[in-house]
Amino acid sequence: MNIFLWILQVLLALHTIMGAVWKFSHTAEQTMPSLNVIPHAGWFALAVVELLCALCLVLPALYKPASVLVPAGAIVIAVIMLAFCAVEFFSGSANINSIIYWLVVVAVCAFIVYGRLVVRPFA
Repeated sequence: MNIFLWILQVLLALHTIMGAVWKFSHTAEQTMPSLNVIPHAGWFALAVVELLCALCLVLPALYKPASVLVPAGAIVIAVIMLAFCAVEFFSGSANINSIIYWLVVVAVCAFIVYGRLVVRPFA
């Protein structure tokens, strides 16, 4: 189980890094028209937060005491994805495919949090 959680953490970290790089190179409106309600500075702040969360997911590989950061990073990523779902849903032109995509990421985050806090705490 520990190996599976590490694989998920690395994949989620790579996914999150790619999203952060995308945010640095594209505006919210270029990404999805419904996300244009996010201010430009907020869009960049999200990218920085995502990079920090990705670091939280993989840092325990190098520094064991940092394993308490894994659930925190996954929870923050899940909150960001749920916020995207809410913005998309309340935009009036909800794209169900985007919402499903973000909810799958939330499910992966929830599994990592459950695995690290309940199944294999801080392993």
